[in-house]
Formats: sequence, structure tokens, C-alpha cells
Amino acid sequence: MTVLGANELNTDPFLLFDQWFAEAQKSEINDPDAIALASVDADGMPSVRMVLLKEILPEGFVFYTNYTSRKSSELLETGKAAFVIHWKSLRRQIRVIGSVEQVSDAQSDAYYQTRSRGSRIGAWASQQSKPLENRAELAAAVSKIEETYPDEVPRPPHWGGFLIRPAEIEFWADGDFRLHDRFRFTIKANGHWVAQRLYP
Repeated sequence: MTVLGANELNTDPFLLFDQWFAEAQKSEINDPDAIALASVDADGMPSVRMVLLKEILPEGFVFYTNYTSRKSSELLETGKAAFVIHWKSLRRQIRVIGSVEQVSDAQSDAYYQTRSRGSRIGAWASQQSKPLENRAELAAAVSKIEETYPDEVPRPPHWGGFLIRPAEIEFWADGDFRLHDRFRFTIKANGHWVAQRLYP
């Protein structure tokens, strides 16, 4: 059984997140940065999908996507998001709940330039979440963008990052006989984090 002690409860949750994430990068075979991102529409209907966590900053967690997609529409409308990251190899998971906002154009530009040319073209060609008649239609869109931008591919105005500012971060470690180790950090008005151990 993995036991999380007083030292973990008295630390900055971002430091512990970084520690667990570093360990996962060594042990997870595929995509240690994959998170299940949840949003909710205007009627309160939730939806969830996998995205990649690209930056861990002092103020929160960043991922990038198409701003015209379903998830973006829901995130922009409510300003709220949640995600869970699960590492099967370590038998650990972390849940995050918080507010969400778009990152600056400069930050999105900087990350966009680290992407492969194919991924940059795909950001232009894909009308994410919209109906697609067939794959040939998508291939034609890719070809058109390749012709339009034979050299540098600029960032589309409809593509960029979201920052999730956490109000709550919960750490979970698998335990014998379902006696898991759980504790939740919540942020107070003064910016300090307070931890509380939870029943499994």
C-alpha cells in the first residue's frame, strides 16, 4: 500500500504534481501527459475527452486546441473545467477542478512553433467537431493548406491554449484492499493551499 505522509500534506500541490509527473514520464509507456478533460454545456450536460497536458505553470495547467471545437465552446461559455490524469504503471491519479481561460497569443504562438509542420497544417485543415463527409474532404483541405503555406505555417487565429487555474487538486494512490490513499488540496482566498486527507 502506498502511504502519503505529513510531508506531502504540507507541501505545495504543484511540487507534488511535478514529482509524480516526472516519475510517470519514466514509467508510462504511452502519453504520460494525457488527461481526461471534462466540460459542461449550457444545459448542464457534461462531456469528456482526452487531450495532452503541455505546460505546468505556477498558475495552472495548459493544453492547446481548436477554439471553435465543442469543448472550447463549452469552456468559453462556462469558464469552468476539470480533468483527471491517470498513470496505470504507478497506480496513481490526480484530479483537478478550476476556472479556465485562454492563454495569450504570444504563449500560443510560442508553443505552436514547437509543433511539427504536419501538426501545424492539421490545425488549419481540421474544422474540429464539425461534420466531415469523408476522409477525402479532409485530405483535400490538407493539400490546400500545404499549397497556401509552402514554407512557414502561421498559427491559425482559431487555435491556441487554455489555462486551467485549479481551485482543487486531489491526489490518489492505489492501496491494498481498496484502502486507497487520497488527499485534497483546496486554495483559499489568500492564495494558500490547505490539504485534507479523505476516506478512500
